[in-house]
Amino acid sequence: MPNIQVLDPHVADLIAAGEVVERPASVAKELMENAIDAGAKKVTVEIANGGMTLIRVTDDGCGMAADQLQTAFLRHATSKLRTEYDLEAIGTLGFRGEALAAICAVARIDVMTRTPGAPFGASLSLEGGIAGTVEEAGCPEGTTMVVRDLFFNTPARQKFMKKDAAEGAAVFAVVQRLALAHPEVSVKFIRDGKQELLTPGDGKLQSAIYAVLGRDLALGFKEVTGSGEDMSVSGFVTLPVCCKASRNYQHFFVNGRYVKSRIMTAALEEAYANQRMVGKFPGCVLHLTIKLSCVDVNVHPTKTEVKFTNERQVFSAVYHAVLNALTGDRSHPTAVLEKPKAHDTVTPNQIKLNATPIPAAKPVATSLPLHDFAAPRAPSAQTAPAQKPAAPVRAPKPVDVVWEKPPVPKMEPKPAPKVEPAVQVPPSAPEQPVTVQESWKIVGELFRTYVLVEQGDKVLLVDKHAAHERMNFDRMKAEGYKPMMQTLLTPLTFTPAAQERSVLADNLPLLTEFGFEVEEFGTGALIVRQAPFDVDEGDIVATLTEIAAKLLSAGRADPDAARDELLHTMACKAAIKGGWKSGPQELERVVQAVMDGSVKYCPHGRPVAIELTKKDLEKQFKRA
Repeated sequence: MPNIQVLDPHVADLIAAGEVVERPASVAKELMENAIDAGAKKVTVEIANGGMTLIRVTDDGCGMAADQLQTAFLRHATSKLRTEYDLEAIGTLGFRGEALAAICAVARIDVMTRTPGAPFGASLSLEGGIAGTVEEAGCPEGTTMVVRDLFFNTPARQKFMKKDAAEGAAVFAVVQRLALAHPEVSVKFIRDGKQELLTPGDGKLQSAIYAVLGRDLALGFKEVTGSGEDMSVSGFVTLPVCCKASRNYQHFFVNGRYVKSRIMTAALEEAYANQRMVGKFPGCVLHLTIKLSCVDVNVHPTKTEVKFTNERQVFSAVYHAVLNALTGDRSHPTAVLEKPKAHDTVTPNQIKLNATPIPAAKPVATSLPLHDFAAPRAPSAQTAPAQKPAAPVRAPKPVDVVWEKPPVPKMEPKPAPKVEPAVQVPPSAPEQPVTVQESWKIVGELFRTYVLVEQGDKVLLVDKHAAHERMNFDRMKAEGYKPMMQTLLTPLTFTPAAQERSVLADNLPLLTEFGFEVEEFGTGALIVRQAPFDVDEGDIVATLTEIAAKLLSAGRADPDAARDELLHTMACKAAIKGGWKSGPQELERVVQAVMDGSVKYCPHGRPVAIELTKKDLEKQFKRA
């Protein structure tokens, strides 16, 4: 049996370095965190060859005294902890005292530092964990760390490094996260001599987002504010129409520390339920401020994972803050007419969807009941005997008729009643006059699909199907789906795919709730005896196949998500369709819901309306 022995200190240092220093990005992260903990207001990060040959981090923080410079590179040497009780409330980014020791074990380091007011600074060089002598140096206040030749003494580690472009991108990602975590710090990033990032450091998160993520993404964000018990949430989230194809745009911070949190991710995405498109994910920059004693940051060597003492409270705080921001937004995407190029020979009337939010249409003061109205269709010969009497067919009016809603009259306060002097009447609050809202009018319909609504100096194009689908879904969600059912004279038999049959068979009670009477029939087949009236007989199999796919994606263990997916389908089936001729009352009810802000997105996350301003049109006609 091999003898047990104590590892050589150098080998132990290399093992410890492997836990902290995985790649150049790890070095940049640790050095930037030290700079921020030192109170820096400006931090510059410069790399060369992806950070493998050079990482230079310069800050204007408090610096280090000359007599403490060598001590700073010893393992478990730190100025941020004193006793075991300090671990219960960690307020600094670094605290273990391992970063500098781990980095110098696998690289060559030069450091220059000067404390405020000191006449001169100090410098020190280290190589492979071995320190030289401290010397006097002329340098500005703060600290400059230069890390060269990373993993020069561990060639096996070098083999696992990616190309310079990939390693440099990882460093840049770390710099961006820390810039978003601390908007009060001006962060500059230089790669191979070229400046790629500079944040203003004005303390405004929106300024940091603008600099880090770019103008287009920043303008697609909605501000979030909220507070709960012993915690608060602030930041920005993307509008549902601006959701992304991956979660790479989700940035969570806890007390100024970038974290990966499944709790916060789940709360964010739950707030977008029934508003974002399938396969799309919301982006965010969310800061959670919580009592230091309520979060444990010492659960992972890289400190990117944390534990909360009360995860339910964290979920609730994030969920409600985001949900309030989304439900309070009444803006519509704006339709932008692209400026034609000089050499274009085609008509430049191309409209694209821009995620930039603009001031919302003001709500109309009147309200109409929202009903489930679908264009009438003749029943099939097979189902006619079993159907209930259908509503009378409405004669459509010509499409070019203008239906205008006049402004709501302004109400004057009622005069106070006269009373006898001897009678004491308690004062009452004066009545508030109703604010006059900007009127809107329907001026027509395009392709029997898009309703044109004029309001002031802008026009809205409303997708009548998407808007009505959302109205149906919200009503079904609130009141419950109560379908009018039709019994098939001849039951319909079909054989779906194995997975689809299995998930439908597992959810037969749910299908019954939504108007489908389905039974297992023989080997691999299903038989349908009854279906909702909203579903055409020839569309029953396709609808059940669609439902099966949605149930599979929702997961068998989540009945609420499965029910919502079925509501999506039935709301779509019951909605008026693009291409159908609609009467003025139908269109007015749909537009009313859009204009008062109760309908913004269809259940799949698509916008129901876009705006086009008079100025945009005048530019196209060269009138402006």
